[in-house]
Amino acid sequence: MEKLDVRIDKWLWMVRLFKTRSLATEACNAGKVKLDGTNVKPSRDVRTEEVYEVHIGSLNKTVKVLGTPKSRVGAPLVPQYMEDLTPQEEYDRMKTLKTAEYRPHGLGRPTKRDRRQLEYIKNRYAEEED
Repeated sequence: MEKLDVRIDKWLWMVRLFKTRSLATEACNAGKVKLDGTNVKPSRDVRTEEVYEVHIGSLNKTVKVLGTPKSRVGAPLVPQYMEDLTPQEEYDRMKTLKTAEYRPHGLGRPTKRDRRQLEYIKNRYAEEED
């Protein structure tokens, strides 16, 4: 494995996993970025061929480091620096959660009962994941 002299928080921002570098730093500090099951500090240097688990919202992404860009890259160039190893089931789970949250236009805000039902569905999917 080759050391690339780039911090993990900066790399996560460069390959567009987070919108800002401060969000990437907060994710590292909150334990949402893991390497081999252990939390990663934002100052850790990235190495090629390492596989990170990144928790973004309710999506658990698994990414492999292929290289480091000189600066933040456009979306079409991201596959040169990162390989997405996230299983398709995870994306399917996210799609199911999105459809459960859909609310037709004109119905107004969700009631307390509606919100509780949505939370129940989300928690149920989270339990199935573990």
